[in-house]
Amino acid sequence: MNISIVIPLLNEEESLRELHDWIFRVMEANKFTYEILFIDDGSTDNSWNIIHELSQKHSQVKGIRFLRNYGKSQALHAGFKEAQGDVVITMDADLQDSPDEIPELYKLITEKNFDLVSGWKKKRYDSVIAKNIPSKLFNWAARRTSGLKLHDFNCGLKAYKNIVVKNVDVYGEMHRYIPVLAKNAGFQHIGEKVVKHQARKYGKTKFGYERFINGFLDLITIWFLSKFGKRPMHLFGALGVLMFFIGLASAAYIGVMKLYKLAYGLKAILVTENPWFYISLATMIIGTQFFLAGFLGEIILRSKRDKERYKISETENL
Repeated sequence: MNISIVIPLLNEEESLRELHDWIFRVMEANKFTYEILFIDDGSTDNSWNIIHELSQKHSQVKGIRFLRNYGKSQALHAGFKEAQGDVVITMDADLQDSPDEIPELYKLITEKNFDLVSGWKKKRYDSVIAKNIPSKLFNWAARRTSGLKLHDFNCGLKAYKNIVVKNVDVYGEMHRYIPVLAKNAGFQHIGEKVVKHQARKYGKTKFGYERFINGFLDLITIWFLSKFGKRPMHLFGALGVLMFFIGLASAAYIGVMKLYKLAYGLKAILVTENPWFYISLATMIIGTQFFLAGFLGEIILRSKRDKERYKISETENL
């Protein structure tokens, strides 16, 4: 099979038939073998009935239904798990992504050997204040932290080799950072293509302002995992040692000053009455905790690696 098209959706009953017909025309014109996977993320309208109806008429249409809303990441994860095509295309169901882009995306994967191609909505038809400006800020931060020179990380229109979607774990709200997840998984040939963006034809957006807050928090998580996920001691151990020695040096200074004042008959308060002593003590305790957190993280990772090696050796011996 050439292409699997994964479409997560929430309450998009007005656009589903039109989107399917548009995809059908493009696929037939290019003689692609394909499947369309609609992932209904807990819709409360008539979306699932329409998907069921389309699947009865067209063997290429398949549907997965969540009983409640889990989020776009979980919907994509479910679609990736079921996708059978050599190339996997993701797109939104609101008709803002154009199926006419699919043939070129397919060629970039199959002929140019990209692992992943992300769409770039260079000209957008969204609200400048609500989406465009926050999106530019968000993409700038993602570029700086990930090292990927993409203009539009959150574009729903993307193309992947099948092996990429099978090896990327999309969870939480990490769908915004699939290119970063792919890079961290070892897929380095990641490209970008300018795609058409269309104004929403039906309904209204399902995303609010909180997605930008969540997006930046997820970006911090991705940055941390990519930089220190395999070596937690490098972060927690270094912080722990630094804080412990700062606290120890401060406590030593307080002790030396106490002895100095006693030696020269100067007025000196008890060490335990000095508030800086407790600050130093707390710093040493926190430093020790940081160090232990890094040490435990290394033990957990070592145990995980040992299990993976055991599984590999067991498989090779069969």
